[in-house]
Amino acid sequence: MQNIPQLTKAIIVQKSTAPRGQPVYHDAVLESRPIPALKSGEILVKMGAVAFNHRDVWIRKGLYPNIGFGYVFGADGAGTVVAASDTKDPLLNTRVFLSPQHGWDKHPDAPESPNFGVIGGVKFPAVGTFAEYVVVQRDKVIPSPSHLDDVNTAAWPLAGVTAWRATMINAGVETGHNVLISGVGGGVALVALQLCVAKGANVYVTSGSQEKIDKAKKLGAKGGANYKDKNWGKTIQDLLKTNSPSNPQLDSVIDAGGGDIMNAIGSVLKQGGRVSCYGMHANPSIPFTMRQVMRNQKLLGSTMGSIQDLRDATDFLSKHRIVPVVSNVIEGLESAEQGFELLNKGDQFGKVVIRVEKSSNTAQRQAKL
Repeated sequence: MQNIPQLTKAIIVQKSTAPRGQPVYHDAVLESRPIPALKSGEILVKMGAVAFNHRDVWIRKGLYPNIGFGYVFGADGAGTVVAASDTKDPLLNTRVFLSPQHGWDKHPDAPESPNFGVIGGVKFPAVGTFAEYVVVQRDKVIPSPSHLDDVNTAAWPLAGVTAWRATMINAGVETGHNVLISGVGGGVALVALQLCVAKGANVYVTSGSQEKIDKAKKLGAKGGANYKDKNWGKTIQDLLKTNSPSNPQLDSVIDAGGGDIMNAIGSVLKQGGRVSCYGMHANPSIPFTMRQVMRNQKLLGSTMGSIQDLRDATDFLSKHRIVPVVSNVIEGLESAEQGFELLNKGDQFGKVVIRVEKSSNTAQRQAKL
């Protein structure tokens, strides 16, 4: 007999009641709500830890599509399966994490479904991780890597699948490649750095903070440049000449900023080189001119990826014993506002995680830099 609790605490999106004319900032409210009866194919996950993404802040600012008022926040989370519609389900008592995307199973190019979406704080998919317990379809979870506790596992899914698609699939990173990763410090950029280093690539980074560049070096980066310097491309070129004198060019760039990235890296990117762009946080457009055409350079849009991509990425993570970087651990859902404040400041180096319940894995392997 499964002992299924009747209620769960959850952090929901509540529409702001601020006076007209003030900036929109919707509320994040902790409330108790009933746990629905499990339907065929569903499981109940007791969450051990959940992680923030910038989209959570964008939802509160009214800058994200399909916002679901009354829906649960959170796209990242890890825990343990405590109940299932099938009482003999082999997933029972297994540590798992939730897939953050629905509607893209395994197609190599793009989602199979027109209803592709990211969970948390939206009307579809109607699932969010910021809760004590989450009901989800069993095919939307993946077993957690054995070398990670729930805190570090929660830091993995959305960043992991996005970074994997941008680096290994779209940029085609291989051993010995020279790779530039922009905006290091955020969750996706840091995972991209860790994946590329594990692959055997020579990785360079950009950041607006020298402290973050120095921390990136501890994770295996060869060096970096401050993107606030208008000549930062020349700095990367000089580093390449020093570290790779026989081949002082970039094979690929993993970019989250947008803007004039193609001109900034200029001749530093080899002929036929790739720029894989998974975001445009600085500028919502990227000029692409005849100069890039004549050099056969490729600009590729890159989104989260499929569940199969996430499984492949998780296998790679486990093989190389990669530990996602966690910047801050917040204790308890009731303290979630601290996480929103940290993301608003933008000073974190790694993921901001809420520990819902201490992991049963007592060996803490959290990466602190």
